[in-house]
Amino acid sequence: MAHTDKLVRPRRKGLTRRQRRSLSRGAQYALFVAAVIAFAVSADWGRLKNQFAQADIAEQMFPDVITLALKNTVLYTLSGFAVGLVLGMLIALMRLSSVGPYRWFAGVYIEIFRGLPALLIFIFIGVAVPLAFPGTEIVGGTYGKVALALGLVAAAYMAETIRAGIQAVPKGQMEAARSLGFSPARAMVSIIVPQAFRIILPPLTNELVLLFKDSSLVLFLGVTLEERELSKYGRDLASTTANSTPILVAGLCYLLVTIPLGFVVRRMESKAQEAVK
Repeated sequence: MAHTDKLVRPRRKGLTRRQRRSLSRGAQYALFVAAVIAFAVSADWGRLKNQFAQADIAEQMFPDVITLALKNTVLYTLSGFAVGLVLGMLIALMRLSSVGPYRWFAGVYIEIFRGLPALLIFIFIGVAVPLAFPGTEIVGGTYGKVALALGLVAAAYMAETIRAGIQAVPKGQMEAARSLGFSPARAMVSIIVPQAFRIILPPLTNELVLLFKDSSLVLFLGVTLEERELSKYGRDLASTTANSTPILVAGLCYLLVTIPLGFVVRRMESKAQEAVK
């Protein structure tokens, strides 16, 4: 009786895929910790403290850094956001219009103001507008100029966000509104736009954070001592004291606003995702 020998393959010795992933993750953690330790050991903390963390200089900044610089920064941001929201809504509706010249104008506006640095817009508002229209003054002085400059930049981004939100609303909503006797304009204002804003609220809040930081460009318009925002206020005091502590304090004041706003954006995004599910 013939016997056949069965060939038994030897078991391959090695790490499983899960073990390799765990090993790779552990190596990345170790590399990160090593980099942090190397930075902490090699940095001259004494010199950093002397240059950026002088308690007496920081104390001298209060309460002006809050009641003046931070207040101005918030006012500049909110006024620019308001102008940008109104203008962005108008540009978005023109972008969706059936009238060709409206669409072309909106498209050109968006491409130009998204492509140009915000710094150039501030210089244009501060220099070119007075030259083009001598004898005229923008309403609100510096606050009006900042609101216009920030608003022109923000409108280009908001317009695309608003347009995407309007197009995300199901078309059946417009058809249902028209069947109830709504005119296209009334249906857009009463039905479509409110639903679109629930969709685009997180990106609009994120735009508010970006405007809050862009408000530092106000220094290129030339401001008085009472019109300084956080960045300008910190730089002026840093030059006066020959120390960088005011810049650090100004940066912490920025974070005092941007971190909570960032948390709000993440919460709204998570709620929006839950609503979709």
